[in-house]
Amino acid sequence: MHQATLPLSDGHAIPQLGLGVYKVADDHAAELVSGAIELGYRHIDTATLYRNERGVGEGVRASGVPREELFITTKVWNDQQGYDETLRAFDASLGLLGLEHVDLYLIHWPAPAQDRYVDTWRALERLREEGRARSIGVSNFHPHHLERLARERDTTPVVNQVELHPWLPQRETRAYGDAHGILTESWSPLARGRVLEDPVLAGIAAKHGRTPAQIVIRWHLEQGLVVIPKSNSLERVRENGEVGGFALDAEDHAAIAGLESGERTGMDPDHHG
Repeated sequence: MHQATLPLSDGHAIPQLGLGVYKVADDHAAELVSGAIELGYRHIDTATLYRNERGVGEGVRASGVPREELFITTKVWNDQQGYDETLRAFDASLGLLGLEHVDLYLIHWPAPAQDRYVDTWRALERLREEGRARSIGVSNFHPHHLERLARERDTTPVVNQVELHPWLPQRETRAYGDAHGILTESWSPLARGRVLEDPVLAGIAAKHGRTPAQIVIRWHLEQGLVVIPKSNSLERVRENGEVGGFALDAEDHAAIAGLESGERTGMDPDHHG
C-alpha cells in the first residue's frame, strides 16, 4: 500500500493516495471505508453531493484506527454556497460524519454563474481559524478563478482538486498551482475507467506485469499529484493501492504524454453550476 504523504503549504500533510467515494451508496460506504482503512488507506474523500458522509463516518469509527492517523475531506455543494450558507452546510457535514473536524474542506465547484465562491471562501477561512477544518482548498478551479481569490482574499487554497488523467493532464492548472503553493489533486484519475482500454497503457502494463489502472495511478504519483481513485469494490480498492515496487521509465512517460487529447469526463468548470 502506497503510504507517502505530501506537504501542504499550511504546514499539514496529505496522504498522496486516497479513496474517492463518489457514487458509493451511504449504506455501503461504512463497509468500503473501514475495509479500505484496514488495507492501509488513510485518506478518504467525500462530499455533500455524494450523500454518504454518514456512512463514511461510520466506516472511520468501525476501522478502529485513531482519528489523528486519518485524513478526511469533504466539500460544500453549489446550492449551499455563500458565507452563512456554507457555515451551515459545514455544520451539517460534520454532524453526518460524526467528527469534531475534517482535515480538508473544499469548495466543490466555482459555480461562476452564481458568483458566490469568494464569499464561500471567506466561510472556509473562518472554519480554518476555528480549527474545525484543518486545511481548506478548492475543487475544479481554473487559474482565473484562483487569481480572483488571490486578488480578493488573503488565504491561498492548499489544494485544487481537478479532473486529471492521461487524456487531460491539466498542464496550465498544475503550473499555476506549482507557482503558488497549491497542490494539485486528481479526481477521475482513470477517466471513469475509459482510459484503461487504451492499447498504449495495456502495453506498458504488460511490460511491468501490472494492470493498466496501476500504471495510471503510478503515473499520477510520480508527477507529485495527490490521487483519489474510486471504486465500489474492495478488491479493486486493494489493487489500486498496490502501486509500489516498480517505476515508470522515460519511455513510459513519453508514451502516456502522447495520449493527451483534452477530453473531459465531467463538465468544464466555467459552465458548471
